[in-house]
Amino acid sequence: MTAQYNCKHRGEICRDDRERRNKNRAVTLWFTGLSGAGKSTIAHKVEKRLFDLDAHVYTFDGDNVRHGLCADLSFSSEDRKENIRRIGEMTKLFMDAGTICLCAFITPKHEVQKQLREAHAPGDFFLVHVDCPVEVCEARDVKGYYKLAREGKIKNYTGISAPYEAPENPDLLLDSDKLELDECVNKVLAFLADKINIDE
Repeated sequence: MTAQYNCKHRGEICRDDRERRNKNRAVTLWFTGLSGAGKSTIAHKVEKRLFDLDAHVYTFDGDNVRHGLCADLSFSSEDRKENIRRIGEMTKLFMDAGTICLCAFITPKHEVQKQLREAHAPGDFFLVHVDCPVEVCEARDVKGYYKLAREGKIKNYTGISAPYEAPENPDLLLDSDKLELDECVNKVLAFLADKINIDE
């Protein structure tokens, strides 16, 4: 009796059915990088371009998720891991609904980056490193978080008082301090083109 409660319920409609109706394959594209690197900005621009192509797409943004699903979590190391774990599980549900998931989260640890990839089926998850020097990110910081971190008023701030471990083998690398926004967006769309069956 216990075993059946551990089984996932399967309805009459599967992911393949939804993808056929949506006319796009579902994947998760995970943007990692320092705060201020441009992750959210790029993800939202990619979302708009895909939406205009009639794709089913949704962007998960760190700030927005913290207001609801993960409002109970702190910024401790363990809670940050749990925050990412929850988002990773949610993207799998959205993919089952036939949705392209764009995720913009710092995700600073190799361990967590690896866990995310392993939690998804092969070909469902792609890691995008939005690379940008901390000095440039700091100059872009309109909220002043980097300044507060340097003053010691924010503890364990990635890039200042906590390390950022750049992905060793990202599926796509974007040098956001060297490329214009549209160039970054175009590189993402070119990378996705054959993976989601949508032509620009």
